Amino acid sequence: MHISEPAPDSFESLDPDTILNAVEHHTGLFLDGSLTPFNSYINRVYGVTDEEGNRYVVKFYRNYRWSDEALADEHIFLNDCTNFEIPVPITLGESPVGRSGGFRFSVFPRISGRTFDIESDEDWIRSGALIGRVHAAGRLKKAPHRTLCDPEHTTGQYINRLIAEKIVHPDCLSEFSAVCTESLERAKRAYRACAGSGADWGRIHGDCHRGNILRKSDGTLTILDFDDMMTGPAIQDLWLLLPGHLEDSRRELNLMLEGYEEFCSFDRPSAELVESLRFMRQIYFLNWCALQRNDPLFAERNPGWGEKAFWIRETGDLETQLDFLA
Repeated sequence: MHISEPAPDSFESLDPDTILNAVEHHTGLFLDGSLTPFNSYINRVYGVTDEEGNRYVVKFYRNYRWSDEALADEHIFLNDCTNFEIPVPITLGESPVGRSGGFRFSVFPRISGRTFDIESDEDWIRSGALIGRVHAAGRLKKAPHRTLCDPEHTTGQYINRLIAEKIVHPDCLSEFSAVCTESLERAKRAYRACAGSGADWGRIHGDCHRGNILRKSDGTLTILDFDDMMTGPAIQDLWLLLPGHLEDSRRELNLMLEGYEEFCSFDRPSAELVESLRFMRQIYFLNWCALQRNDPLFAERNPGWGEKAFWIRETGDLETQLDFLA
């Protein structure tokens, strides 16, 4: 689950010495002193290298975001994927999560590869097969401390928070509230209609966009960044790869399902959740950004976030998406 209140500027004291010393103490590695920051919107992620030239990635978790139990759920899922021979990053050290100077962090071997560009029918089938393998591992256990991908239990709470904490600009509040209320009701209705047996719910990646799938030098595919893993319907990990709205992407979805169903069952009616999930992701992202709005780095990267013009655009995007919700 989420930890409720953000710590202000929680990475302020995370300096190079703190990072390098934490990695060495946790893993027993001897590092060469180099440190490469990587783009990460919510955590802090760095590349480090040991004295033998082996490269690693260290991820420092934002303090308020996940409880210790929720982080454990992530690493249990990664371990289960490894047991299914799925090439996912596995942590170094005696425990998956280390602690140093008030920070929690994990260290992984760095995986090299190129973003997997889905260009052919075979590529669509391969991407579906990879996700099917991940979901087969995901259905082995539960993740009780993770987000539930459900409009009533998550999206509704995010909307209420954005409104109650006066994050939405007051001049846009009426329109924002109206479109969210109607969209949320339609999403709930879609969930009720497409629930089926619920058999395809389980632990999922949660943020399975193209940037998180790599093609390694040997041609194999790997999937990265389980930071947003959650419990939800299988379609959540498929729709982000589609080239457009569901009505224009059924061919690509069917190709993915051809690969997916070689490894995992899929509840076909749940494909109709795609546009509801798109709306839910819009709200999730707004809430996610709101949690970081007082972080100086976030403000630097997102000038104008939260201003009236921003909320006019966001409300317009939500109104456009409403047209795709049955």
